[in-house]
Amino acid sequence: MLDFPDNRLLIELCGEFDRNLADIEQKLAVQILRRGNHLAVIGDAFQTEAASKILHSLYGRLEAGRPVEPGDIDRAYRLDAGLDATGASLTRAPEGQMEMFKSGKIEIRTRKKTVEPRTAAQKAYVQNLFHNELGFGIGPAGTGKTYLAVAVGVNMFIEGHVDRIILSRPAVEAGEKLGYLPGDMKDKVDPYMQPLYDALNDFLPGKQLAKLIEEKRIEIAPLAFMRGRTLANAFVVLDEAQNATAMQMKMFLTRLGEGSRMVITGDRSQVDLPRGVTSGLADAERLLKTIPSISFNYFTADDVVRHPLVAAIIKAYDADAPQG
Repeated sequence: MLDFPDNRLLIELCGEFDRNLADIEQKLAVQILRRGNHLAVIGDAFQTEAASKILHSLYGRLEAGRPVEPGDIDRAYRLDAGLDATGASLTRAPEGQMEMFKSGKIEIRTRKKTVEPRTAAQKAYVQNLFHNELGFGIGPAGTGKTYLAVAVGVNMFIEGHVDRIILSRPAVEAGEKLGYLPGDMKDKVDPYMQPLYDALNDFLPGKQLAKLIEEKRIEIAPLAFMRGRTLANAFVVLDEAQNATAMQMKMFLTRLGEGSRMVITGDRSQVDLPRGVTSGLADAERLLKTIPSISFNYFTADDVVRHPLVAAIIKAYDADAPQG
């Protein structure tokens, strides 16, 4: 029997029409009964313990004056109960990592929202982005690599640790020729940059974002535009780095200036470079992995925080990929 003394918070915990309880019941194959200010969880011992951890975590969030949203419930499954979004058990991290994960909540505060890592891999990634001047995030789509990097960049910008944010992507043609798209070069390139604009819009009010872009305190530019620059006192993100060539990657990495931080994100399974051209992401990983002050964080399908089907799709493709 779980005790929740504040009836108002208990109502919020249960959700509208008890939808939060229903979600936990369905995913964990348990039954949750409400008796006054108490909840009783009935089912298999492992599943009832997991459900109890999730409920206590969400209630603690409400006690701290913070709302419970779908992303927070997903986070409780993954970090507090060691389950994925479907209720299946996740592979346990090594003991050293588990101690690091228990070291306290990590929050990334921005102008519009507070972002929290939702998986153990995301938490380790964010910790490394705050602690290292150069970090890599490598893994499949939907794992939050770029979103979290941009959130950390916005946090460091508004806290005054950097003077500007620079976000970049290789404008690689993936089946469609840039030359056939309408408009000038900016019109042709902007669709490739749109995911970066989307992330920024999540963290900064529209008018403030527009002003910062106009003042060039926030820049979003194709990778080719980085040549010849020295990026000092900036938070720099290179997204879709698997589509940078080895020479482009070397060029980009050597832009790192005094007081700057750099994050490289990419998915090794989605290379759009011509056949025979070496991916700069794979090349940098091979060459830089032994340098202590450079962090490498890896994500798997278990870290996908989009629709659960996305994780299943990635696992199906991974299983079908040639081995070796």
